[in-house]
Amino acid sequence: MNNKGIIGAIIGDIVGSRFEFNNYRSTDFQFFNDKCFFTDDTVMTIAVTDWITNKIKTQKLISSYMREWGRKYTDRGYGGMFFRWLFSRELLPAYNSFGNGSAMRVSPCGFYAQTLDEALLLAKQSAEVTHNHPEGIKGAQSVAAAIYLAKTSNTKDIIKEYIEQNFGYDLSRTCDEIRRVYKFNETCQETCPEAIIAVLE
Repeated sequence: MNNKGIIGAIIGDIVGSRFEFNNYRSTDFQFFNDKCFFTDDTVMTIAVTDWITNKIKTQKLISSYMREWGRKYTDRGYGGMFFRWLFSRELLPAYNSFGNGSAMRVSPCGFYAQTLDEALLLAKQSAEVTHNHPEGIKGAQSVAAAIYLAKTSNTKDIIKEYIEQNFGYDLSRTCDEIRRVYKFNETCQETCPEAIIAVLE
C-alpha cells in the first residue's frame, strides 16, 4: 500500500516540531536541522495507520494501538490528559478534549478511506476514543475530509466550499492575515481552519 500521504504528515510534524511553542512567523526557514524531532503526533499517526490497516485482521480497538505505540515512545511531548490516558493501568474513558491532537493524528483516515463517508467515520472513531468533544471530532473530520477530497483530485475551490459548508470554518482569510495576529493555540477550532487555509493557499 502506498504510504506517501502518511510520510508527508510525518515530515510536516518533524519540520514543525521546533516551532510549535515559539510563535515563529517567518516563511524563511530550513526544513530540517538538528533541532527537529518527531513528536507524539507522529507516534499517534502511526498508531492510527496500524489500526486502519490491521483492524479487520486483529479485531483490536484503536485504543489498543494507541497505547501500544505510545508506550514505546514515552518522551514525545504528550499532553497531560492524554499522557494520563495513555499510561493508566486500566483503559480510561474519553475526556471530552477539543485539543488538536485528534486532527494531528487523523491523516490515515482520509488517506486510506475509499469514500468520503468512510473518511468521516474513521476520523470520528479515531478522535472519540479520547477527544469526544464535538469540536475534537469536528476538527478530525474536517482534516480527514480535506485529505480525502484532495486525494480524489478535487479542486481547492471544491475542498474549501465543502469544509465551509459542512464544518462552519471560515476559510476566507489569508496566511498573511493570520500570521499578523496568530498566537499559539492547541484547540481544534483555532488550528484546523488555519491549517486548511495554509494548504489551500
